[in-house]
Amino acid sequence: MPSSTDILFEPLRVKSLALPNRIVMAPMTRTFAPEGVPGSSNAAYYRRRAEGGVGLILSEGTVVNRPSSRNEPAIPFFHGDAALGGWKTVIDEVHRAGGRMGPQLWHTGSTVGMSGWEPASPVESPSGLLAPDKPRGVEMSDEAIADTIAAFARAAADAKRLGFDTIEIHGAHGYLIDEFFWSGTNRRDDRWGGASIKDRSGFAAEVVRAIRAAVGEDFPIILRVSQWKQQDYSVRLAETPQLMADWLQPLVDAGVDILHCSQRRFWEPEFPDIDGEEGLNFAGWAKKLTGAVTISVGSVGLSGEFLKAFAGESSTSVGIDTLLTRMERREFDLIAVGRALISNPDWANKVREGDTANLKGFSAGELAALV
Repeated sequence: MPSSTDILFEPLRVKSLALPNRIVMAPMTRTFAPEGVPGSSNAAYYRRRAEGGVGLILSEGTVVNRPSSRNEPAIPFFHGDAALGGWKTVIDEVHRAGGRMGPQLWHTGSTVGMSGWEPASPVESPSGLLAPDKPRGVEMSDEAIADTIAAFARAAADAKRLGFDTIEIHGAHGYLIDEFFWSGTNRRDDRWGGASIKDRSGFAAEVVRAIRAAVGEDFPIILRVSQWKQQDYSVRLAETPQLMADWLQPLVDAGVDILHCSQRRFWEPEFPDIDGEEGLNFAGWAKKLTGAVTISVGSVGLSGEFLKAFAGESSTSVGIDTLLTRMERREFDLIAVGRALISNPDWANKVREGDTANLKGFSAGELAALV
């Protein structure tokens, strides 16, 4: 059993990003940005987590400048004077509280939001598919793909200009970039498709290269990836370590500094047939295979996993000994905390002070307000 939480509070530097500890606020869609513009309540929400001791805050998904790039009406933009002005207030408030922050840059592809809202123009995706054999929207043209890559790069450049400390690209959970990775939604036979996961990583690699050119060499780039898709939780892009290397190494070579490896439960082994039921998780294998800094995530400090929260299920607070053990083994470098930080903005400070008895569980009703 770990004797202390010291491992969580070791500093880490990745290029220009100097973090005081290993705790990351996970990006969580909140849909509290009317007309796509974050306001004072959004700034206060993030500032409170900085005051609460989080080492790095990753924003909710913020969409790049493409038609139908979001699937809910109150998801924030990361383009346009009004939205960027709102994000400037957010990062200034976070910095005043001593925090570090990056926006998560996003395009929701052909996915459907939970409310059933529909954008004004057709959604776009690699092959006009929501899932295998489920048409939705339009197949992206070469021009649309080029414009989307440029939109990601512009958003990243704006993030650096506004004073953010890093950016994260959302390449997970069945959204646009992930739809290029997945053979079930990418049926293209041009340079953006292909039979192998290495081939289908080409779009993401071009996004990364464009962002790297826009932000320079010293500005860190994070990429969020997942095996599972919201369209099918059982999907695995890489069934073996070699396939995982084929998928992720080109992205690191293109300029990704940190891989944010999304799991529904961080303690689950990625390849138990190789290293057992206590073996490396997704972030552990990604670090081992690529050498990149990795973030793990998934139900940290809570009894239930996050997808059930959207169905109204609450969770109780639980211990983090398993997390500490894995971090002491240097399996991964950073840990992202999600719903526990909605219930406890000061989660990091309480853990550091040993005051875990006063950590609250998560109630699904807390998603109804931005606190």
